[in-house]
Amino acid sequence: MASYAPSPSNNSLKHVEWMWQSNPNPWSKSEPEKWSHYSDLENLIIEEAFQDKQPRALLDDYYIDFESNRQVLNIDNYRKRPIKRVVREREDKHLREARFMDLPVGKGRSFGGQYGWVSPFVIEVRRHLKLEPDDLPSKKPNMIPMLIEKAARGIIEEGKYIGKEREAEKLAKMLR
Repeated sequence: MASYAPSPSNNSLKHVEWMWQSNPNPWSKSEPEKWSHYSDLENLIIEEAFQDKQPRALLDDYYIDFESNRQVLNIDNYRKRPIKRVVREREDKHLREARFMDLPVGKGRSFGGQYGWVSPFVIEVRRHLKLEPDDLPSKKPNMIPMLIEKAARGIIEEGKYIGKEREAEKLAKMLR
């Protein structure tokens, strides 16, 4: 999947992409190079560490060593792959393959769906938190920080469950 993070520079027409060499043997001279993009969140973590002049960016499964331009497996320092940083013009950016796929259209529901105008997610959150019907952020804005914190904790919990704790922490920090 492609990864994009706006460059911290003042030029908003540029995007930074971090990529890793993904062909089976990245050290082979006869094998053609194949480069894969880091996820959006990984790209953000890497670029932030790079801009902060950190020696490394810590990802969930790997760390990025900026001095050697290598991705290194956390559990085996001998498993390394080349990485590269590419600054692209906005109109030149690699498009995400999945972003423009057709979405299935549901049949048999009215415009408002079975829940009316309230999102099914909001209904389920309200049930899970045992909130009253009037206890919605649109009616009680002072509850928004509590909901954001609960969402952030949920993201972190799910991130731990799937082995992506660092990405989850970054996402939760952005949400907060």
